Amino acid sequence: MDTFQPAFSSWLNAPAHQQWLATEGLRLLAFAKASKLPEGFGNLDEKGRLPADAQAHTMNTARMTHSFAMAHIQGLPGFAELVDHGVAALRGPLRDALHGGWFATAEHRDGNTGKNAYLHAFVALAASSAVVAQRPGAQALLDDSIDIIDTYFWCEEEGAMRESFRRDWSEEEAYRGANSNMHATEAFLALADVTDDNRWLSRAQRIVERVIHGHAAANDYLVIEHFDRAWQPLRDYNHDNPADGFRPYGTTPGHGFEWARLLLHLEASRVRAGMLTPGWLVTDAQKLFEHNCLHGWDVDGAPGIVYTLDWDNKAVVRHRLHWTHCEASAAASALLKRTGDEQYEHWYRLFWEFSDSHFIDREGGSWHHELDPLNRPSADIWPGKPDLYHAWQAVLIPRLALAPSMATALAQLSQSGSM
Repeated sequence: MDTFQPAFSSWLNAPAHQQWLATEGLRLLAFAKASKLPEGFGNLDEKGRLPADAQAHTMNTARMTHSFAMAHIQGLPGFAELVDHGVAALRGPLRDALHGGWFATAEHRDGNTGKNAYLHAFVALAASSAVVAQRPGAQALLDDSIDIIDTYFWCEEEGAMRESFRRDWSEEEAYRGANSNMHATEAFLALADVTDDNRWLSRAQRIVERVIHGHAAANDYLVIEHFDRAWQPLRDYNHDNPADGFRPYGTTPGHGFEWARLLLHLEASRVRAGMLTPGWLVTDAQKLFEHNCLHGWDVDGAPGIVYTLDWDNKAVVRHRLHWTHCEASAAASALLKRTGDEQYEHWYRLFWEFSDSHFIDREGGSWHHELDPLNRPSADIWPGKPDLYHAWQAVLIPRLALAPSMATALAQLSQSGSM
């Protein structure tokens, strides 16, 4: 696999742009520190405060632990204790000491005792980054998360992740989700680097073959999100709840961009490991990016990427979410590195200009997480500012190679003195 040095002037090679990304990352990290709670990390409001009734969430705790670990790996002071706090929470109140695995909230105080693949993928990602950061307790957390994935979630026959179970693992949900498998792919790339075990890259490719090279390719490279247990698409899923934050109706352009980037990371990781690597990984990534730009960007009379589309590729939920634009710019940077094609420079600059103008909140801190169809800040789907992970990765990915995975890449750069 080749990566290309663009023949034109690229922001990716501009020192000022690299410095801008680094400075924005520091601003994001400083804001997110306030999310610390005794039992993990919680959801910050629009002004960066914890509400009086804030509680620790496994998703945020795992994402914050992963993000703070990458900050620590770079040599930024003030984050080691936060990584340790996250690891302790994931090994303590967020974990089910009786049956294993992780609850959605500390001591399942939200009333949900189920176990879902989406959360467990993030626990594994957090643990892997904490191991790279050489933090105490991280290896035990990693071993525990791998054991749970191997024992309950990974289905060798399907080549994908099962979705969710009851607390005691006695009943499996009759559903398969592209979203949970996407984040499992992300986690598996990191696990391959941390464990030096290529089975994780084999598993990641099997997921991609099914969800993207199979189903998405047959749907004009717009990602089908919901399936039954036999992997038959559920096209009417959540038709009456189209703006669901995790399982929205229809297709989600933001996931198309995220998958495009992950395909390129998988390709680079497999090449780096000396594994047979199919040529369709890069072509599928290009088609995902192209078709989601076509149907998602500037399609309803205003700039920005809409949240969801129906099966005729018409906008359903026209809100613009910050994570979608983070993934779009990250995917553009990855395709630019992989191909050297100037069209991706155009998209990369366009997405960052939009985010700079509309999402970055220089008065209140961090980013607005959501805009309404007229690009005004709103809170209909994602109130507050709980998410560091997407914007932080968006300012890191353009500064890193496509492989190894992010925490490992940062550790190598820190050791070489290149960052």
